[in-house]
Amino acid sequence: MKVITLHTRINPDKLLAHLIQNLNPLFREQRQEDIALKIERVGDAIEISQPEMYDGILFHLKIKGRQLWITRNANYVTDVNSLTIESILNSLFEDLTDDVRGVDLIIEG
Repeated sequence: MKVITLHTRINPDKLLAHLIQNLNPLFREQRQEDIALKIERVGDAIEISQPEMYDGILFHLKIKGRQLWITRNANYVTDVNSLTIESILNSLFEDLTDDVRGVDLIIEG
């Protein structure tokens, strides 16, 4: 799991909308593949998956105060698509914080 500090409280609906609007276009641009990621709210979390290619979810995101807890599917940590998604997510999280400090990594493991 990876935990980052956002320095600004983020509304889960705003995060979901931002991911839905930006993740797939950026992914297609970077990978040059016609792969559509499924991005959905499940309870108080957001899950990213691609059911045609992968078993289970790829990423599980949960906002806890000013922290964002990110769980990545351990089966795909070296998968190029998963790595690309993670890279894009990191930049999209920075877009959402209005603090000049951006985001900080607290834990990765």
